This record gives sequence, structure tokens and C-alpha cells, in this order.
Amino acid sequence: MVITHKQQQVLEANVLRRLLRHLDENKEIQNIDLMIHAGFCRNCLSKWYLDAAEENGMCLSLEETQQAIYGMPYKEWKDKYQTPASKDQLNSLARKNR
Repeated sequence: MVITHKQQQVLEANVLRRLLRHLDENKEIQNIDLMIHAGFCRNCLSKWYLDAAEENGMCLSLEETQQAIYGMPYKEWKDKYQTPASKDQLNSLARKNR
């Protein structure tokens, strides 16, 4: 089956919504763990969202795109759900980034 560009956009939008829902349902998974294991995190998604907005002539702020990804202001999410990174996490991320 060949899908149209419009169909592809609909599917991709649905996949992004499902990814965001999955991340929201798994707040215990820290951004640093995502970076270590997947090479991206929620912050990356918000920056990609900002890039996409700019590429399409939309004027959004980083704070607005973070809220779109986190479902709340980033500072609020960070205060509620982000834990301090452990030495092991920091060492793992450093090894990955070499």
C-alpha cells in the first residue's frame, strides 16, 4: 500500500502523541536515562518541536514547546518529577558522549 503525504503526516502526528503519552505515563524515567539509552530526551523533543515551528514560520518560544512536550511548564515538571542525577548516571552519560 502506498500512502499519501497527508496520510503520512497523520500517522506521524499520532505516533508523536502516543510517544508523549507514553513518556507522561512513565515520569519515573528520567531525562538523563533517556539520553544514556536512547540518545534523546524530553528536552530534545521540545527543541525539535521549536525547530519544526520555526521551519514552518511559526513563532513559538522554548517555554511553549516545553509545555507542549511536558504537558506543563518545564520548571513545574522538573520540580515534581526530576530527581538529581546519580554519579553512575553522570558517568554513563559522559562515556556515551565521548
